[in-house]
Amino acid sequence: MLPPQQTRTLGPDWDKPQETGLAKAAAKKQGAARDVLCLKITLRHIKPPVWRRVLMPGRMTLSDLHLAIQAAMGWHDSHLHAFEINGEQYGDPSMMDDVASERRLTLNTLVRNGVTRFTYTYDFGDDWEHDILIEKAPPAHTAKAFPACIGGKRNCPPEDCGGPWGYAELLPILADTANPRHEEMQEWLGDAFDPEAFSLGDADAGLAGFFDRKEPAAEAELQLSVPKPVRKRKAVPPA
Repeated sequence: MLPPQQTRTLGPDWDKPQETGLAKAAAKKQGAARDVLCLKITLRHIKPPVWRRVLMPGRMTLSDLHLAIQAAMGWHDSHLHAFEINGEQYGDPSMMDDVASERRLTLNTLVRNGVTRFTYTYDFGDDWEHDILIEKAPPAHTAKAFPACIGGKRNCPPEDCGGPWGYAELLPILADTANPRHEEMQEWLGDAFDPEAFSLGDADAGLAGFFDRKEPAAEAELQLSVPKPVRKRKAVPPA
């Protein structure tokens, strides 16, 4: 269930929030930006773990990372979300109060400030919490256009199933055809669900679709291809 939508008056510069402490600190620091960062995204409170490894250009923002997580994990981007970094919340100020803009903070800014771990929460009813680790070096890969998914394990839980605890209750029901709720849950899902299923090709194709990613020409393979996201965020209706 979504939290009640809060009323706020938006001025003409609502999408130009004040500069955050991290952004100010980064502006004072020297250091070369890293071209591509490797991030491991792991869903909390799920065993065995559900995770994805994603390559993203360092100049991309937390807003881009939100879309990448949605695509690589398999979420539907139909609920609110927020990042938490060093005790500060980042999100979409047009949808939530008291958050710094996720569009202002780049991944390179985090690296320059020594941030290698932070969290991302999706759906404040189910509370799907993700640990995000910026890894020191990506493993061997063949990706030439970014963002790209280069690894992962296990299926994304179904949306609106009650969070990690609801998911833990759902799995044995789906596995037991004799369970009185088995047919009901199968009908609700609308399709067979395999918690161990994961397709790297599908996850990467999801990223490619979100970002309208095009593979670079052979003569330009060493150049980064960083298209802008084309998928619009879904509006969250009032409760």
